[in-house]
Amino acid sequence: MTESQSTHRVLLVEDDIRLANLIVDYLKSHGMHVEIERRGDTVLTRLINYKPDIILLDIMLPGMDGLTLCEKLPDYFAGPILLMSALGSSEDQIKGLELGADDYVVKPVDPALLIARINNLLRRTAKPPKVESHCLSFGKLSIDPHSQAIRLGDIEVDLTSHEFELLWLLASQAGQVLSRQYIYQYLLNIDFDGKDRKIDVRISRLRKKLGDNIETPFRIKTVWGQGYLFAPEAWTG
Repeated sequence: MTESQSTHRVLLVEDDIRLANLIVDYLKSHGMHVEIERRGDTVLTRLINYKPDIILLDIMLPGMDGLTLCEKLPDYFAGPILLMSALGSSEDQIKGLELGADDYVVKPVDPALLIARINNLLRRTAKPPKVESHCLSFGKLSIDPHSQAIRLGDIEVDLTSHEFELLWLLASQAGQVLSRQYIYQYLLNIDFDGKDRKIDVRISRLRKKLGDNIETPFRIKTVWGQGYLFAPEAWTG
């Protein structure tokens, strides 16, 4: 596949020129169109003219670090964000995911693994939510599967496509405990390995956006040792 035939557009935000060129060459060899941005504080302006399908984002950047940028990007970009960093501890990865990243890879990055991660994120983004045709309503909360519009009283809640898929899955089976294994299989088509935190992080972000109590959640409950439960009666107040 030539670059002009590529269906995937990538914005690589990386200030290490040598590494950036290596990644670009590899991604282009797999049919992707890639553009490079070397400063964090110019990325949002770059998005005005370049509309990528995915952003590969280094953390240590001049102008604005990747974590700060990761928090700002959802207001300008609806696609997946893949963080890349030499910081490989569990704490660093959890922080990146909590700030809005969809995945996290540790440098040095294996090129084949990077391609696999990119393709996985793009597949999940392209896949339409597994929804029914009707809207759901619980007290002040309404969920429209057609427009993916979420309203909580008079407030419109802005969710990413991944967050919407998770909310719809929980709400469409309100009052039932859904295991992590079930959620991982349904949304990600993988088995839960007992360590991956992607769904936990998305649950945390949903709770914040939907006004749940972070310390003692009552709208999207954690049922210890079992999974998560969407409480239909908790949306009246």
